[in-house]
Amino acid sequence: MHQIVLENPGHFVQREALPPVPSAGEALVRIRRVGVCGTDYHAFEGHQPFFTYPRILGHELSGEVTSLPENSRGLRPNDRVAVEPYMNCGECHACRARKHNCCELLRVLGVHTDGGMQTLLTVPVDRLHKSERLTLDQLALVEPLSIGAHAVARGELRNGEEVLVIGAGPIGLAATQFAVAAGGRVRVLEINPARREFAARFGVEVLYRADDRLADVVFDATGNATSMEQSLARVAHGGRLIFVGLVQSNVAIDDPLFHRREITLLASRNSVDDFPRIIRMIEQGQIDAALWITHRLSLAEVPARFSSLPREANCIKAMVEVPGDD
Repeated sequence: MHQIVLENPGHFVQREALPPVPSAGEALVRIRRVGVCGTDYHAFEGHQPFFTYPRILGHELSGEVTSLPENSRGLRPNDRVAVEPYMNCGECHACRARKHNCCELLRVLGVHTDGGMQTLLTVPVDRLHKSERLTLDQLALVEPLSIGAHAVARGELRNGEEVLVIGAGPIGLAATQFAVAAGGRVRVLEINPARREFAARFGVEVLYRADDRLADVVFDATGNATSMEQSLARVAHGGRLIFVGLVQSNVAIDDPLFHRREITLLASRNSVDDFPRIIRMIEQGQIDAALWITHRLSLAEVPARFSSLPREANCIKAMVEVPGDD
C-alpha cells in the first residue's frame, strides 16, 4: 500500500508498505479523504509540540470499511465512515469522568501515532461513524467541525446571545457555524481579506477591526497570544471567553478586568461524543459543509505541493484525495 511519510520537518517521502493487520476490535479502513489542518502545517514546519518523526500525518479522515469484526454499531464492509482520531485509555481520571478528550494518555492519529496519509488504516470499530447520505468530503469534515461544536458546547451558548468569534480560519469558521445553529447573534473578527469574504458566506457580520460592542460569549480561535490577551476586553460583564486556539507560550490576563466583569474563562480541546450529532446536522441541512473545501490534491501530490498550500490563494481547507485502489 502507498504511504506518504513526513520523515523530518520539511521533508516528505513516498513509500510502499504491507497492508496492516487489524487487532481485536479493529476494522480495516480504506482511506479516501484527508483534510489538511494547522496541526499538519505546524508538524511540517517543525513547530508542533509533542511530535516525533517520522510520522504519517492526517487526522481529518473519511474512508470505506474493508473488513471488520461483528459489531453492535451496524457497521458493514463498504460503509462510508468518518474516522474519529482520538484514542483514549478509558482508565485515567479524565476518562472515568467522561472527559476522554482530556485523557492523560491521549493518542491522536496523525499526531502521536500514524494517521491517514496512506491507503489503508486500522481503526477501532467504536471510532468509526457511518452515513449512507454524506459524501466522503463531508465525512472528512466532521472532525474539524467537531472542534467548533465542542467549543460552542463549552460556552453554553444560549439563544439570542451576542457572540464574537475572533479568527476566521477553519476552527473559527466551525465555531461560527455552530454558534449560528445555537441561535447566537454572531460577529466574526478577521484581518485577512480572503477569510473575511469567506466568513461572510455564513450570513454573519464580519469585522476588520474590533468595535466597542461587547459579547456575551467570545471565542478566540487565533492561536495568537496577543489576540488571546486582548480578547478578554471584548467580553461583556458576566460573559464567557473560550480559548479554542492553542499557543505555545504564556497568556497574560488583566486580572482587575477579569474580576470586575466576573468573566468565565474556558479552554476547549478536541471534542467529546460530537461525531454522530454533527453527521445528523449535516444530513438535515443544519450545517453546510459544502463551502469548506477550496483546494484539492492527490495523495501522490503531497510531497510536491504541501509546503505551498498555506500560500495558495484563498486556501481555507485543502483536501487530499486518496485513490480507491492500491
